[in-house]
Amino acid sequence: MADITVSPTISPVRRRKRGAIAEFCRQQPLGVISLVVIILMMLAGIFAEQVAPYDPLETSLIERLKPPTWEHLLGTDPFGRDIFSRIIYGARTALVIGLSSAFIGCTIGAILGATSAYFGGRVDSIMQRLLDILLSFPLIVLALVVVAALGRAPVFGIDLTLILAIAIPIIPQVSRVIRSAALTVRGMPYIDAARAAGYSHTRIVMRHMVPNLMAPYLIMLTAYIAQAILLEAALSFLGLGVAEPTPAWGLMLAGTGADFFTQAPWIIIFPGVAISLAVFAFNLFGDAMRDWLDPKFKN
Repeated sequence: MADITVSPTISPVRRRKRGAIAEFCRQQPLGVISLVVIILMMLAGIFAEQVAPYDPLETSLIERLKPPTWEHLLGTDPFGRDIFSRIIYGARTALVIGLSSAFIGCTIGAILGATSAYFGGRVDSIMQRLLDILLSFPLIVLALVVVAALGRAPVFGIDLTLILAIAIPIIPQVSRVIRSAALTVRGMPYIDAARAAGYSHTRIVMRHMVPNLMAPYLIMLTAYIAQAILLEAALSFLGLGVAEPTPAWGLMLAGTGADFFTQAPWIIIFPGVAISLAVFAFNLFGDAMRDWLDPKFKN
């Protein structure tokens, strides 16, 4: 009997995934470049101990205000700390606070938006008026109010109050967008079928509505990660964010950095470039995700 050899084949699901990835790379080159920058930023933050050449907290009066050299790639600050190492560790701070606050704000906003659209009527009206009150405050002002009211609450080196202060202004903006998408989902036949089957309101919202709102949710999440990073830098610059000596990009722009700008401009330039690069990367990737996931934007 002849031997029968079975050649390995790629499953249709895996083939479709590879085709979708290739199509995304072809149609969204800026999104791919932004994704590469985000991945490099995440790897730098995760493996900061291995990537950074110096301890970000190590001071040296002999090494203070040195310009960029091969020994210190981006120079040193007024305390002799290596700026490149502090930017690497600052990526970890920006990602932890940015991702956490954006995820909390977008998730709560999505649930509130879906709930408001599902119940409608008086519940929808009351929830929207409460969210309008939060929307009347600019992001930075509302975050400043939360930080000033709650004070600092560091846990494992992470300021939970800062995360909450950045997440709260995100909630009403995400809720408004998700509500508009949820109004369409609410009229779908499977929602009526779930009601007829006697499912609870919580189950219908969480298991039937929210999963079908993942496309706008992911788009909003990537967009607000950039805003969260920028807001964290702004609060740190104003002295209400991350406290010294924790490496943070916004904190590197404040304090003595402004005093020595004319003498050592690299103290301000390189942290500013890091903030701009991160914000641009997440914004461009969010735009690429929107163009890819939303059929209205596809060619």
